[in-house]
Amino acid sequence: MTIVVRVHAHGGPEVLQIEDEEVGAPGEGEVKIRHEAIGLNYLDTYYRTGLYNAPNGLPLTPGNEGAGTVVSVGAGVSRFRAGDRVAYVGGLGAYAAERLISADSLVRLPDEIDFKTGAAIMLKGLTAQYLLRQTFRVERGQTILFHAAAGGVGLIACQWAKHLGATVIGTVGSADKAELAKAHGCTHTINYREEDFVARVKDITDGRLCDVVYDSVGQSTYPGSLDCLKPRGMWVSFGQSSGPIKDFNLALLAQKGSLYACRPTLFSYIAKRESLQAMADDLFHVVASGFVKIEVNQEFALKDVADAHRALEGRATTGATVLVP
Repeated sequence: MTIVVRVHAHGGPEVLQIEDEEVGAPGEGEVKIRHEAIGLNYLDTYYRTGLYNAPNGLPLTPGNEGAGTVVSVGAGVSRFRAGDRVAYVGGLGAYAAERLISADSLVRLPDEIDFKTGAAIMLKGLTAQYLLRQTFRVERGQTILFHAAAGGVGLIACQWAKHLGATVIGTVGSADKAELAKAHGCTHTINYREEDFVARVKDITDGRLCDVVYDSVGQSTYPGSLDCLKPRGMWVSFGQSSGPIKDFNLALLAQKGSLYACRPTLFSYIAKRESLQAMADDLFHVVASGFVKIEVNQEFALKDVADAHRALEGRATTGATVLVP
């Protein structure tokens, strides 16, 4: 028997129930893994509350990323064997001590990257990869604005963008988070609770504005994010921690300078196995080389998952958080 987290009805953290479950043998194309660490992400709260619908409905087990050891493999799996260190970002079901998962979702975890780091970077780090290297390819000399710069994706992306030669402006919600963001790649920080971030961006850039704005906040930063962009700049909306944008006006893109806007998701970028592997290789390289340092700042036992969700939604976390079975 292994412990697993189940959600039988949408709601607050209290709906996260700890249950026992027997995990069977892997089927064809599957791998059974024992988690050493599980990544905690804001995405998990969207499934818990019902903002996002789980593909198979309720009950559901949240979580999309983890790292651990292969226990056994099913028929047709030749890429992995028992004892391999692996990490993944994939379908729901990570909140468990053990799980079955498609072998195509797994990548080998390099020896120089520990399990907690591996669990913390697959969703957030691969998100940073597609944002910076594919959705909008950041180049030396550009200026970017990254909202929630002290969050899990932000701390990775801002370091990576600095390594690429960009000037990084990050918004944060407190003085402590400003210091954290500056230590992780931000050239400038803006405390959006105390400052008008649009006015500060104009001041910092001497009116030249930004080439791209990466926005995971949503309603509370819209449409201000558009006012931070140069003509023909790109607004990348990839999350909605303050709530979904309900009043998007396409005409604003024309009025504010022929802007581009997109709403990408990681799973579109990793749909093909070869894309996942290439992105993971890129991520592992910048982490192993020290260009991007990963700090797992919070750790919760899996049985205390409700407390972890409360901390995340209360914006009481910085950097990465992992659950440990």
